[in-house]
Amino acid sequence: MRRVLALTAALLLLLTGCTAADDGPDDGVVRLRFQSLAWQKESVDANRQLVEEWNAAHPDVQVEYVQGSWDSVHDQLLTSFEGGEAPDIIHDASDDLADFAYGGLLADLRPLLSERLRADIPARSWETTTFGEGVYGVPFLQEPRVLIANRKILEASGVRVPTPEKPWSWTEFRQIAQDLTRTMGPGRYAVAWPLKEPVSVSLNLGVSDGGRLFHRGPDGRVTVDFTEADGTVHDQVVTDRTAPRTTLGSGGSDTLPGFFAGKYAMVPLGFAYRQQIAQQAPEGFEWTVLPAPAGSEGLAQGVSPQTLSIAEDSPHKKEAARFLDFFLRPANMVRLARGDWMLPTGAAALADPSLHTARDGWATGAAVARRLRPAPAQSVRGYPEWKDKVATPAFQEYYSGAIDGAELRRRLVEDGNRVLARYQRG
Repeated sequence: MRRVLALTAALLLLLTGCTAADDGPDDGVVRLRFQSLAWQKESVDANRQLVEEWNAAHPDVQVEYVQGSWDSVHDQLLTSFEGGEAPDIIHDASDDLADFAYGGLLADLRPLLSERLRADIPARSWETTTFGEGVYGVPFLQEPRVLIANRKILEASGVRVPTPEKPWSWTEFRQIAQDLTRTMGPGRYAVAWPLKEPVSVSLNLGVSDGGRLFHRGPDGRVTVDFTEADGTVHDQVVTDRTAPRTTLGSGGSDTLPGFFAGKYAMVPLGFAYRQQIAQQAPEGFEWTVLPAPAGSEGLAQGVSPQTLSIAEDSPHKKEAARFLDFFLRPANMVRLARGDWMLPTGAAALADPSLHTARDGWATGAAVARRLRPAPAQSVRGYPEWKDKVATPAFQEYYSGAIDGAELRRRLVEDGNRVLARYQRG
């Protein structure tokens, strides 16, 4: 019996030693893992520099920078949560948080965040990370959609150039596209729509006309319903021939060679694409940033900000929140925004003069940023599956003219509600 007890004690010591080794050295230092999705060099540099500055000033709380990828973040996080290996601090987008938040995988940040940070970010931005009664992420970077235009083509055509104060309406945009296409000549188009990811474009730009696709009932359940689809893209491609069908399956970067060559006068893109344009445009190419067309709700757009969350399983939530407060100080938020060529959510950072210059269209983006609203799909459980399996192919076929508006509605509503219902049972 004594031998059994001795062996058991030895095994327990070994197991304890293994656990301590897995958790790192027992030196009293708190170690946090921060998974960042920054990918552009300037953005990665800004993220890494801020981590280094924190570590230098806080020897008792050290942060490890872990590189993630936007392409696989949802599935990667699912795997890490299931395996108990989620990073302490998680970089993501607000429209990807619903399932994690409702599933109890993210910490409610309300008791953790500083009053400064809570007050600096507007309520409309906090709405994007609020699920039920809790707040499960800090929205810190946002990206409006804008029109990147060939300045010489616009000036030569004599069309009215829009400003945030006097934008084009959607009707005027369609007419101007017709005028531009006529003046540009055969084989050239006023606008190229890169719609490899058509769902967010359709939903978020539809906000300007009061578009509403998701409806939450008294019981809290969400269903899909709408009367008719916005026809601007469909009409420009199928009816007016002012936009080519060939770019509908393209990503934004794929349209840039044709844009630089003068094949397209305008390309609707996310604000961050300005970095690629500034770096890749041929010498002498002149471009400008225009606000997206306005509807009955003005320049309103839906947006899904980039977010920072804390894993519910993290044993060091307070220390992680301290790091977030440092990481998102106004001056640091400006550094992150400029590194990603995006706009900060924080009011103090957004007021920074460097984000209001005419160069590279910063001032236009800053003006539009004040009209941004939570994307329509923010709190919808099952949205990623609905988007990938139902909405993306349906919108792509509609915009290309393969199906009409009635069939688009049937797929989004009937097929879509079957998907969403699985996530809302019980």
